[in-house]
Amino acid sequence: MDIASFSDLLTAARSQPTPQRLLFVFTGAGLPEDATAEQIAQFSAQQAGELTPLMYVDKSPLELSTFAALTAESEQLVPDWDVVFVAGLGGKGLLAPTHDEIESAFQRMMAAIQSGAVQPFLAFRRDGEIVQLVV
Repeated sequence: MDIASFSDLLTAARSQPTPQRLLFVFTGAGLPEDATAEQIAQFSAQQAGELTPLMYVDKSPLELSTFAALTAESEQLVPDWDVVFVAGLGGKGLLAPTHDEIESAFQRMMAAIQSGAVQPFLAFRRDGEIVQLVV
């Protein structure tokens, strides 16, 4: 199934044969302290920048209804996020992923985001549109 929207993501996750957790890493865009004039110009044009993890949370696909609801909930804790990365984590048999499995997946996910290896994840802007990031 091609995922072209948050609704598609929920449908795909809910249709999996094992219990799923959706892992969300909310990030903020910025520039390195030693940014060049070119980097600043690209950042101003929303063509470049660094994404720094600000918060992460896991949810069952059944806990989610819309992207707007997820955004409203996230803004209570991190009002200034720019891009949220999403990954799915399946359980085993009838069991959902354990807390340790979820935490380990989050650590790998955040390390990947910080190193720019974001290709395995879906990325959504605040408006709910999927964004393709070029690294």
